[in-house]
Amino acid sequence: MTVARVSNAAEDAGLVRDVGQGDQAALAALYDRYGKPCYALARRILGDDGLAEDVVQEVFLVLWRDPSRFDSTRGAFATWLLSTTHHKAVDAVRREENHRKRRASADVLDSSISDAPAVEEQAWTAVRRTQVRSALATLPPTQREALGLAYLGGYTQREIAGLTGIPLGTVKTRMLAGMRRLREELASLDDSPRGTTPTTSGEPT
Repeated sequence: MTVARVSNAAEDAGLVRDVGQGDQAALAALYDRYGKPCYALARRILGDDGLAEDVVQEVFLVLWRDPSRFDSTRGAFATWLLSTTHHKAVDAVRREENHRKRRASADVLDSSISDAPAVEEQAWTAVRRTQVRSALATLPPTQREALGLAYLGGYTQREIAGLTGIPLGTVKTRMLAGMRRLREELASLDDSPRGTTPTTSGEPT
């Protein structure tokens, strides 16, 4: 079965349970279904084929070692897997950045201009990411799944409909309702270091 076919949440959950019992065939089945979209997401973030492959291997190794990390009551398996891939890919980006910094020579570091603004920007981005994740956690599972596939997986609304087997109109309705809830949640967070209220980007199409 390929990821282009309608995803069966119950079947996914059953495969995850089999993985927990040491069933390698169940892990292979999940890899066949979701390996490509995970790779596409990692590749989009990292811009490197080899690093993207490493991330996907790491994600499925996490699943193999501790399948209990997936909680079916909090959303679909595809959303959890893509979220894990996104997290691992971002970690890989940070590792690569740290490696490049360590390779920089002392004279280049001494002559470089202060990077305080960049550090402040990174810190604010991290705060913003945490706020968005917290706001997402307050959404109903159906809305969280749709937005997660859109923003973490990079899928269009039509692709999400095909992936989940949900009518396109329902996907649009859930995403619209979810975005409204996110705006309300984020608008209540007025602790921005810049003195502004965080806002979300436009809705994906």
